[in-house]
Amino acid sequence: MAKILLVDDEKSVVDFVKEELQFEGYDVLTAYDGQQAYQLYQKHQHGLDLIILDWMLPKMDGLEVLRRIRKHDTIPVIMMTARDYVGDKVAGLDGGADDYITKPFETEELLARVRVILRHEQQAQQPQALYQFADLELDTKARQVHRNHQLIQLTQREYELLLTLMRHAKETLTRDELLDAVWGVDFDGEPNIVDVYVRYLRHKVDTNADRKLIHTVRGVGYCLRDDADV
Repeated sequence: MAKILLVDDEKSVVDFVKEELQFEGYDVLTAYDGQQAYQLYQKHQHGLDLIILDWMLPKMDGLEVLRRIRKHDTIPVIMMTARDYVGDKVAGLDGGADDYITKPFETEELLARVRVILRHEQQAQQPQALYQFADLELDTKARQVHRNHQLIQLTQREYELLLTLMRHAKETLTRDELLDAVWGVDFDGEPNIVDVYVRYLRHKVDTNADRKLIHTVRGVGYCLRDDADV
């Protein structure tokens, strides 16, 4: 049974979402402010599988809670926000969120996002595999990525995206293929989320490297290739 920490300062929202999650078979912990959320995370972090975290919280806002967690943990986090500005979404994703959902939302949409993230977590626990391409290495057991022997810190979604590209190295993957592989076929958010995360991934993987490995194939999608081999 997956354990989820649900954080929102609106009791009616917490009660409703908690009931829906429990009906789906999840074990749910709840918190109503950022300070309580972080304390519960610290107490249960080794047993938690997912955090659903509201942005606007008393005592400590959700973004600060997320930043503290991301200093030492890659646990999946879905941000909830009543604000629908692109800048807020980008700030949440930059802060390390794996996904976001805007209030008011349909319960089935939230449950679908939860299923996708937990499915990826389960897949990540499969037998160890070491992927290597040029000077880029990904170890699925340690869930670590190195480029030129330097550790690269990735969010879960960035990790899943890179893993997909490495599994299909030198192949061109369309945006739809990446969307289905990383976000799941149930995902009904903005399709340009793929472009956003490729940009994040490039910044971490390619920025300080001698050559670029993540390439755009115009009008099609993306490819992991080493032009030194061409």
